[in-house]
Amino acid sequence: MITIQKQGYGGIVLPAYGIGLDTDQAIVPHVFISHAHADHVPRNRHIPVYATPATAALMKARGFQGEVTETPFYSPVSLPGDVTVTLYPAGHILGSAMTYIQTPEGSVLYTGDYRNPASPCTEGFDCPAKVDYFITEATFSLPIYRWKSHEKLFDRLRTTAIQARERGEVPVFLTYNLGKAQEVMMALAPTGIPVQIHGAGYPLCEIYTRFGMDLGAYTRYNRKSVTEGALITPMSTLDTSMVTSIRKKYLTYCSGWAALESRRAQLNVDQLIPLSDHIDFFELLALCRRLAPRKIYLTHTPNPDVLLHYLRNDGLDAESLDLQGNDDA
Repeated sequence: MITIQKQGYGGIVLPAYGIGLDTDQAIVPHVFISHAHADHVPRNRHIPVYATPATAALMKARGFQGEVTETPFYSPVSLPGDVTVTLYPAGHILGSAMTYIQTPEGSVLYTGDYRNPASPCTEGFDCPAKVDYFITEATFSLPIYRWKSHEKLFDRLRTTAIQARERGEVPVFLTYNLGKAQEVMMALAPTGIPVQIHGAGYPLCEIYTRFGMDLGAYTRYNRKSVTEGALITPMSTLDTSMVTSIRKKYLTYCSGWAALESRRAQLNVDQLIPLSDHIDFFELLALCRRLAPRKIYLTHTPNPDVLLHYLRNDGLDAESLDLQGNDDA
């Protein structure tokens, strides 16, 4: 049996093979990074890592200074001990990858964060047909989380923006700067409504464009002209002048957590759209059943008990590794 250990705040280590997965310390020689969200990037920003080219670009734009061995999808990396590591597209954000590790003791698939069906603003989703050990995020681990199709959610985003402009309001979409913001921009592109993006998100959009994603027309936030189109900005700006200075606005919170109606009053917004770049409860359960691994490890879940119950009722061996994430989901 392969030894799989929780390491630090949010990483995984396979000590027998010297492999770290989203680890935050350089305690193994080979560290693979699933994607560029802060809770998956090493806190030590100077260690050598492996990542996809897009993830490498995003990490560097956010201050990572270590050496990155750029590893394209489906390009196997050979390591000592007769080990092969291959990255598969995870469908979460641009460059996001699942790490597939083949060893003499069996195979391991580490998901990082992932979305199936994939976000349209990614390279898609794919994974091996069979694995022995499955390490999966379970951010939305309750049956109340079942996502609508991207087509329906994108239609709703466009309708929201168009109707707000017709009322003379600025549609403000509150969401995370990396991943979700670009999804919203892709959805709004066909409307022709000019989009402004929070300053920290702007250079990330340039990377998306460089890697072939059509985000439509956008500019960096400008207080003088923001009333002429739509604004995409993080929740952290809700009570700042960036948002409060807009006299007529329509606030939409975009996140998987928007599936909870209580968030409307908590956040003081006009609308909730449950647009998530994570897998939902039913998609996760279906994938676990399809892969039928020898062992399932759940990570990044606020409540593993219900999902563990379902998995064990299916005869699957599963446990929680108690890793927590902190992106906007």
